[in-house]
Amino acid sequence: MATTTPRPAGVSTAAETVYVDRFCDGIIGPSAEILGTVRDGGHIVANTAPGCWGPMITPAIKGGHEVTLPVNVEGAEIGDAIAIRIRAIDVTSVATASGNDRTIEGRFNGDPYCAKVCARCGAEDEATVVDGIGPDSVRCAECGAPAAPFAFTNGYTMAFDDARRLGVTVTGAQAEAFAHDAAHTAALPANSVQNPILLFAPSDLVGVVARMRPFMGQLGTMPAIDLPDSHNAGDFGAFLVGAPHSRAVTAKQLAARTDGHLDINAVRAGAILVCPVKVPGGGVYLGDMHAMQGNGEIAGHTADVAGTVTLQVSVVKGLDLDGPILFPVAEDLPFLARPLTAAERTAAEALAWRYGGGAVEDSLPVSFVGSGPDLNTAIENGLRRAAAVLGMEVPEVMNRATISGAIEIGRAPGVVQVTFRAPVDALAARGLDGPAREQYGEPA
Repeated sequence: MATTTPRPAGVSTAAETVYVDRFCDGIIGPSAEILGTVRDGGHIVANTAPGCWGPMITPAIKGGHEVTLPVNVEGAEIGDAIAIRIRAIDVTSVATASGNDRTIEGRFNGDPYCAKVCARCGAEDEATVVDGIGPDSVRCAECGAPAAPFAFTNGYTMAFDDARRLGVTVTGAQAEAFAHDAAHTAALPANSVQNPILLFAPSDLVGVVARMRPFMGQLGTMPAIDLPDSHNAGDFGAFLVGAPHSRAVTAKQLAARTDGHLDINAVRAGAILVCPVKVPGGGVYLGDMHAMQGNGEIAGHTADVAGTVTLQVSVVKGLDLDGPILFPVAEDLPFLARPLTAAERTAAEALAWRYGGGAVEDSLPVSFVGSGPDLNTAIENGLRRAAAVLGMEVPEVMNRATISGAIEIGRAPGVVQVTFRAPVDALAARGLDGPAREQYGEPA
């Protein structure tokens, strides 16, 4: 009989690299299946599925997106944080379709993203079949009624160049050609169950050119309660409070979110995202890759794509965050938040000496994510989070963000970045000076 040699006591069983190609059913939280555990300092390599529109027209996906199964990080305990270094993001889709949406009454119960209902037979989260192409091509598998709770008000189909540097919106004839081979054109991962939005073949915009700068709309750690994946944020999450469907939560429960649904275009290759650990192991998950997006995602949606992502993860002990902290790529920083140059530092010290001031502080950039039902609430949330982490009063954070930073919209209606240069001593007191120095170098 075959035998196995037991692993010596104290030797880690976590993987050096965890490969991810499976997806949750749209609900992320403690009940989600954990794909595996990666060692502290190890890598997660994922093949992600398109985010918004495909899952939006797929009732069996219960959360509005199709995100990966979570991966735990060895040694991550509740009250810690996980630093996620985004090493690479590569688009694999040949084309996508997107645009501004309208909802179709009768096909959902209070929330078209996470409570879909067949208007004819009343089935919830119903299985669907595809019949042809166009807005009515997705149909209830039970009764045959059109099933998508969304339609386009103004939509487009966009093709990408081979180098994935540019996209251009195509004609109706080409949109229909893509629709007839939608899964291949979208490069849907094998385990994805979504109906590709290319099936709808929208073509209201033709000949519009867009530069590609891919980023992750969803990247973070699991919330402490089960939430629809697209609602793991303070704006979409607010739709769950007092909702008429089974995924409703209270305002107190929503505080267990981790704001993994960011839609911040600075969450791209080269950035470092530090996320709260609210369940043992953290549960890092990702999805909703976008080919490009201006601040705010004002149309409600952008160019959803499939792709491959490489992350490196490490545990930050005892940081006890409420929401994410971002260290963007230097070129993504607002002008006022950029690190001082040596020349600026010298001039500032001379100016301080001239007017009898104290020493010029050492500072480096940091960006705090805030979310809420609207942008004003999201800003207040981000300011409070920054103050709590850095040991400041909110008015001080407000001043620093005004004269040495900026408030930027991640997503309307309610995700923002509160970015400013923070004292290095305050960052060091929370173990955050390391990522700051890694991104921006030593303070001048």
